[in-house]
Amino acid sequence: MQSPSAEIVKSLAPRGRLRAAINRGNAVLVQSNPATGTLTGVTIDLARALGERLSVPVDHVVFDAAGKVFEALKRHEWDVAFLAVDLVRAAEIAFTAPYVIIEGNYMVRTDSLLKTGDEVDRAGNRIAVATGSAYELFLTRSIKAATLVRSPHGAGSMATFERDRLEVAAGVRQALQNYMASHTGLRILEPPFMAIHQAMGTPGDRRAGVEYLRSFVEEMKASGFIAESLKRAGQGDAAIAPPAP
Repeated sequence: MQSPSAEIVKSLAPRGRLRAAINRGNAVLVQSNPATGTLTGVTIDLARALGERLSVPVDHVVFDAAGKVFEALKRHEWDVAFLAVDLVRAAEIAFTAPYVIIEGNYMVRTDSLLKTGDEVDRAGNRIAVATGSAYELFLTRSIKAATLVRSPHGAGSMATFERDRLEVAAGVRQALQNYMASHTGLRILEPPFMAIHQAMGTPGDRRAGVEYLRSFVEEMKASGFIAESLKRAGQGDAAIAPPAP
């Protein structure tokens, strides 16, 4: 991959520093050391690698939910972000091809009468979701009979599920599994209701930068960089996205 031109650097890091939006609410992509608060994970590694390519320092702009990352775009708070591709977001963000694909699943209590994910969209079922998440955006378009109960972030969604005894919680499979590790009497429904395509993105008006960013992601996939990063983070079961067509 060729060294970026001055135009590309200016496009992706117009302030001379790369402001990378980090969503610590996605446990597949970001992990936090409970003792030190240090952030690690594939998005941290990708941001660092991109900063090195551009020869600029990297600043982490940390959020606790994907929806808040998208809201911050209007305030011009970041230069690159790590988000799931969605039609709503793509109207304002120029995305790369995905670099990893994770699953959106439903979780219910063990004694629930629901047996498969295909049974969830029925009148009377309330589904806990995090506002602005990829799966909330998807379910907003696809759910016809069930009711979505929104919370600001994933942790709040799980709290609402428990407190209000909702029938269903929606989320990223790994996040649901992490929750189940410390809460008994729960199970995940199959099949997943969606595939979540995680990609890098930059504000849509940065034409010079986005093409470089797309090539960067393809190189990181092909070289094994992303696979190795996920493995180090204990997320080796996340599927690497195929090469862009």
